[in-house]
Amino acid sequence: MQPLRWYLATVTMALVALVGGLATMVLPGLMTVSLFLLALGLSALVPVVHPWIVQEKPTWRTPGELVLLGLPMLLFGAATSLWVQEGMDLIVGLAMRVTLGAVAAVSLRSRPGLIVATQWALWASLTLMEPSFLSIGSLVFAGAIAFSIGRNEQAEQTREEQLRAAQERAQSRARDILSDYEDTGQGWFWETDRRSQLTYVSETVARLLGRTADAMVGRPLVQLFDLAQTDENSERTLMFHLSTRSAFKELAVRAAIEGDDLWWSISGRPIFDSYDNFVGFRGSGTDLTERKRSQEEVSRLANFDSLTGLANRRQISRVLEKLLSAPQADKRDCAVFLLDLDRFKHVNDTMGHPAGDALLKQVAQRLERTVGKVGQVGRLGGDEFKVVIPGKHKQQMLSELAGAVIHALSQPYAIEGQRVMIGASVGIAIAPDNGNNADDLVRNADLALYAAKDGGRGRFHFYAQDLHAEAEARAQMEEELRDAITKGDLQLFYQPIVSTATEEITGFEALMRWHHPVKGWVPPDRFIGIAEDTGIIAQLGEWALRTACNDLADMPASVRVAVNVSPLQFSNPQLPAIVTHAIAQSGIQPDQLELEITESVFLSDDAGTDAMFKALKRVGVRLALDDFGTGYSSLGYLKTAPFDKIKIDQSFVRGATQEGSRNGAIIASITSLAHALGMETTAEGVETMDELDLVRLHGCSHVQGFIYDRPLDAATAKSRLASGLMAVARGPRASRAPRQTMLRKVVLEHGGHFYDGTIRNISTTGAMIEGLWNVPVGTVFSVQLSQGFAIGCTTRWSLDEKIGVEFANPLRRDESGRLIGVQGPPVKPVAADPARKAG
Repeated sequence: MQPLRWYLATVTMALVALVGGLATMVLPGLMTVSLFLLALGLSALVPVVHPWIVQEKPTWRTPGELVLLGLPMLLFGAATSLWVQEGMDLIVGLAMRVTLGAVAAVSLRSRPGLIVATQWALWASLTLMEPSFLSIGSLVFAGAIAFSIGRNEQAEQTREEQLRAAQERAQSRARDILSDYEDTGQGWFWETDRRSQLTYVSETVARLLGRTADAMVGRPLVQLFDLAQTDENSERTLMFHLSTRSAFKELAVRAAIEGDDLWWSISGRPIFDSYDNFVGFRGSGTDLTERKRSQEEVSRLANFDSLTGLANRRQISRVLEKLLSAPQADKRDCAVFLLDLDRFKHVNDTMGHPAGDALLKQVAQRLERTVGKVGQVGRLGGDEFKVVIPGKHKQQMLSELAGAVIHALSQPYAIEGQRVMIGASVGIAIAPDNGNNADDLVRNADLALYAAKDGGRGRFHFYAQDLHAEAEARAQMEEELRDAITKGDLQLFYQPIVSTATEEITGFEALMRWHHPVKGWVPPDRFIGIAEDTGIIAQLGEWALRTACNDLADMPASVRVAVNVSPLQFSNPQLPAIVTHAIAQSGIQPDQLELEITESVFLSDDAGTDAMFKALKRVGVRLALDDFGTGYSSLGYLKTAPFDKIKIDQSFVRGATQEGSRNGAIIASITSLAHALGMETTAEGVETMDELDLVRLHGCSHVQGFIYDRPLDAATAKSRLASGLMAVARGPRASRAPRQTMLRKVVLEHGGHFYDGTIRNISTTGAMIEGLWNVPVGTVFSVQLSQGFAIGCTTRWSLDEKIGVEFANPLRRDESGRLIGVQGPPVKPVAADPARKAG
């Protein structure tokens, strides 16, 4: 259509110009002027009509500009007519035509206007030369217009084609970019109708869901996602935006792909038609899987222990605080277990931190298996763990769970091909009874843990009010122990070790004693444990080595002194150098010093342990295995460990002579094993003649115990040696069951008569009773120990108001060691009546 319009416009302008030119030549007067003006006016309209022909915005923008355009043209026509009629000067007429043409070009302010003005000037110059040339000028003018319009049309068409091609290239490039964006999996697009049903979805997403894009059309948008596995906030936000027709951005949703944990980040916006009606949503999505995994990893590192995978200190504390701050009071009930591994530090020090880390991983797995769904397990750091158990539970249930935890953690571990044994102690606090906030509850559980460790480790302990006083006493004792080291309040006592063959003193065991300036003698079992927990034991051990060597220098050369070496000392690479220096400084022979080492050093049978044994043997000292049979290692270490002596723990000696005891068989096995390996044996804790006869009968080479002497201070020990090496056994003929001191009112019945008395001490086989005078030996009583429990007994001795009775049937002990039958309330004593007293 556009070339046709140009053709018609050109022909019309040419005809008008031709008619005007002929009319000017033929018609005289006013008619000539009018026709000429008509021709000129029509010619002047070419620039005005031109924008509509080429479908462009007109070059004029206001009516004033149109007047400014038309006025010069009319003046130009009038001047030309006047000149034709009156013969105006050629130069003046030419200048007028050129000037008015230039004014017209400036008014048009476009390239077409400049072209028309130039054409006009050319036509005017021809008509100035000769009016008869008007027809020729008109034809030339029309041809020039047609030529220029054609060239302009061709240029415009070329520009339009280039613009169209550029637009098509841009659109194609955009389609290619979007296609590449989808194909590479970087993102995808979707569109829905007003009911949130898909009208378009990228083919890549459809393939992931196991369908085609066409098959997905018409399905709800939410079918793309597994909202049940999506974050609760994201689910609510997505449904909210779809229902309220509002835009959303970067919502994290899980793809509805079974067996694949794929996450997307989706964004969308509502779309409206030209009448502002909602027609649907349009949006995009990107793969969020890796970023989600990174976020989960960051969250895991922030809330979970990187080594064991358990909740870390921050997370487990948050769990406890959330429980204790529950809106409902009955939801705040919970219990807290604090666990500390026994002998873990030794494993870490001797086998290295990688082995310790491997051990902690196994501990964490056992903890989670044992606790199960009852509570949540967390690691506080090092070898400390916390278990939070929500809900209200009976103490019996908590006791059973704590016992199961200790049992599980005390089983052997396989670390780097080696067998390792550790233990665990547990402190328990219950909310709200033991605290209604996290700080109080954890502090009280910690106090209970200390009580469990003080009780011998491998135990659990519930929090009690008196533990605060014990904790303060423990802290005070630690401080006083440090002062005692500085002030020299510690002493070494020496207990004789006697040969069973010659009954001569062959050596001493150095025992540490502490004389407190206010409290007097402090039992070793009270401060040695504190020294081990605080690390002071290393300083005490070195002091004991040097002191024992110096005291030994004043004793006969045939006498040895045994010094205990703690596992912490044994793991110190400087131990051989410390021992060598102590020997050299005192001037004794190396084999006069005997180092007693417990089985716990073999919890990690590694190269470091063997190297330490070899280094000590190179020094020349003797090595003794202390407390044999009470540790947690196998007998395998005896094949390589260079021990010179095995010490039989007093727990095997105690009660060995009682009927039914198997301790004698154990002693015989140990002595046989030691003899086969070329080692000596020492039986500890021998106190009675029958025990001495038993250990001598089973082949023990040495004896240590009260049967020969109690521990002596250094001066007394040296004085004792100065009087001779012979030792004389002194003590009771037979041993008796361990007695428990108590104060309990009882009623005794004999021959239908009742007597009130007081038990002062009791054992499984008998008791000492006060309150009955002059009772003949052999008198039989029925003693009512508690309400509903009575036992027969026979008087074995009588002194003033005290008698010793032997029970007809031994009492039994429960799991905690308490005597069964004396746990109930005591029998109400009868009224004092001298006539009712025996004899």
